[in-house]
Amino acid sequence: MYSNCPIKKRRIMKRIMLLICLAAIIAPLKSQTVQAKISFNETSHEFGKFKEADGKVTHKFEFVNTGSSDLIIQNVSASCGCTAPSWTREPVPPGAKGYVAATYNPAGRPGAFRKYVTVISNSNPGSVRLIIAGDVEAKPRTLEDDYRYAMGPMRLKSNHLAFGNLKNTATSEKRLEVINNSDADVKVSFLKVPKHVVISMDPAQLKPKQKGEIVATYNAPMRNDWGFVIDRMSLDINGTTDRTYSLVISANLEEDFSALSEAEMANAPVLSVDDPEFKFGKITQGEKVEHTYVLTNSGKSDLQIRKVKASCGCTAVQPEKRVIGPGESVNIKTVFNSAGKLGNQNKTVTIITNDPKKSKMILWVKGEVLKST
Repeated sequence: MYSNCPIKKRRIMKRIMLLICLAAIIAPLKSQTVQAKISFNETSHEFGKFKEADGKVTHKFEFVNTGSSDLIIQNVSASCGCTAPSWTREPVPPGAKGYVAATYNPAGRPGAFRKYVTVISNSNPGSVRLIIAGDVEAKPRTLEDDYRYAMGPMRLKSNHLAFGNLKNTATSEKRLEVINNSDADVKVSFLKVPKHVVISMDPAQLKPKQKGEIVATYNAPMRNDWGFVIDRMSLDINGTTDRTYSLVISANLEEDFSALSEAEMANAPVLSVDDPEFKFGKITQGEKVEHTYVLTNSGKSDLQIRKVKASCGCTAVQPEKRVIGPGESVNIKTVFNSAGKLGNQNKTVTIITNDPKKSKMILWVKGEVLKST
């Protein structure tokens, strides 16, 4: 009478275990079905050939939420700044439609392109990559494109003559293309020319629509300075002056160590600093902070401090002496004034010396300026 009880119990246990296993299998499947799913009609678009002059082009990629819960697009990112995406911002219910639009700006980008837009959402899969491609036909260049700067009847390719790195023993010549864009002759003379610059027009007088050049020669020994320096001069065009008729001339003047022998290099001065970076933390707008850098000559001959220059917002007190013997040190005090400043600050103090291996050293002043309450 009782002999079948263990068998019945075993059967019941087997059924229970079977139900548990089925539940374990079904539960994840059920949870997977209750999910958003983004389904695009297309994932790539070819714009074909179009003109740069026609401006931006846009394509809208449409999708349907084929899942069973609301679809949320969390982010859309483009592979470069020339592509600007926009998209459906609100949740998309099951069965409803949405879009991701990609706009390409062809300005200054002639030729074939292929760009990517990545869509991140709560769909499965969570990431979809869209592609836009095309071929931009360059717009015809105009006179204004090639000669961007207007000065009365004349146009220039630039208003800046940049001589770049220049040894303190060198002279250098630069030429700047110009054109007479008027129907009358143009004659140019130069005003407030610094003594270390020789500048002229070639030819001296421009016929209507004629091209020419401004020719400038920079004499670094006569400039007698160090580091990045700027000069400005004015132009007189057909007897007329204007504040916009001006040229900037720049150069980065470096000491010429090429004549030093191996023995002189071995016995040269060496500039070192206790810490090239000062972090003042957080201060309130309007506060001032001070710091003293300690410069040391770790070399074997006199170190000459050629120049001390602070960036905007900093004041660097000139050192007590400019010639530092081997093993000697000198202090340079820096004051940072946070008036008118806000947010993260990265200011510099540039030290130029006769250290042949590192003639320029940059000291940093860093911190954050908080808005005063």
